[in-house]
Amino acid sequence: MEPTTKGAATFYQYKLIKKVNLTARLLPIYIMLPLLVLVLETVFLSWWSILYIIIAAPVAFWVQYVISRSVLLISGHPISKRWSVSFKLPWLGFMPDQHISYRIFRKVQLHNFYIGLCIAALFIFWSPPAFTVSLITCHLWLLLPRLYTLFRLNRQDQGGMLKFNPTDVSYYSQ
Repeated sequence: MEPTTKGAATFYQYKLIKKVNLTARLLPIYIMLPLLVLVLETVFLSWWSILYIIIAAPVAFWVQYVISRSVLLISGHPISKRWSVSFKLPWLGFMPDQHISYRIFRKVQLHNFYIGLCIAALFIFWSPPAFTVSLITCHLWLLLPRLYTLFRLNRQDQGGMLKFNPTDVSYYSQ
């Protein structure tokens, strides 16, 4: 007696539930946001804001990298072949290379958001206000596409999988 496999679902068969598109209209706006903030900072805070934002961008990038890796290591998820540093817009930072669990991605990004803001808030005591504003701006700017994705997928079941493409995010479920 042979079991019939025709038409039976396997673990590897996923169904596309939702696709979050990042349209060509949103990308120029995303690129222009730091320039707008830089102009506002320069006018209202200090001329040093130009230097501060140049310093704050790699600091925010590094802080997010450390937080993301720490959350993944502490929670016991393998990261060696699944996550890598991306320099492609709009997915700047430490991003998954393959399909990733929505629950894990959500956990990493929410920890990244809150802990990153707390670290930036600590700079209030030891650095000029223009640097702190630059650091918070860079932190939020790097996370903006990921937070937009989480916002759009808020009502979905957390048991699904995400796949990041250059122009969209696909949410799959079994």
